[in-house]
Amino acid sequence: MRKFGLIGYPLSHSFSKKFFTEKFRDEQIDGCEYELYPIENIDLFASLVANDQELKGINITIPYKVQVLPFLDEMDEAAKEIGAVNCISIQKNGTERKLIGYNTDAYGFEESLKPLLEMHHRKALIFGDGGAAKAIKYVLNKLGISFLVVTRKPSPGSILYDAVDEALLLEYTVLVNTTPLGMSPHIDTYPDIPYQYLTEKHVGYDLVYNPDRTYFLKQIEARGGKVKNGLEMLHLQAIRSWEIWNR
Repeated sequence: MRKFGLIGYPLSHSFSKKFFTEKFRDEQIDGCEYELYPIENIDLFASLVANDQELKGINITIPYKVQVLPFLDEMDEAAKEIGAVNCISIQKNGTERKLIGYNTDAYGFEESLKPLLEMHHRKALIFGDGGAAKAIKYVLNKLGISFLVVTRKPSPGSILYDAVDEALLLEYTVLVNTTPLGMSPHIDTYPDIPYQYLTEKHVGYDLVYNPDRTYFLKQIEARGGKVKNGLEMLHLQAIRSWEIWNR
């Protein structure tokens, strides 16, 4: 049996388990299973890997995308630059096991964002500065899109929400929400910006995918802007994880 799984905490629901279970069934991939591993502390990760010799690949979600780094033997170049991983390949050579970290979030975000972009989309606002924002920054840098990070509390290199005004929104036309604001069941929450100044020139990308349209996306869409939630990004990062595990 080849085992794969997701670590995080809590793991009340999981896109990944549903995606891979259906993939194994629909594509008649035998001898594989995907499980959830809700570990309360990252220190439990080492024993999880050591005690299950059938474990071949792991996805990582909140809050361990950065905390897991000390447990890795190697990281690919993108993951090193981002400073966070969401995919680990467990490779075995004799009695030795090697854990190699990757960031497939960046691939998923880049490939799903690019179809929305036009020539005037040269500056972005990133709402939130947690682990999820790391891959977003990497991709925007790669695409030549400069950005500002918007946070609720003062932090180096970021601006506060009350600094987002009409003039700023006129200049920064790519808006990316990396926070959990708007996620079910808290659908009445949203990044607190002056939506009345948005236009058809704006692109809104929300990493939240439940609900399908958050308040944030609805406000942008209502003013003619293009929008996308995080579901396609999740699909793409999962597909890339599978490719890595089967190299």
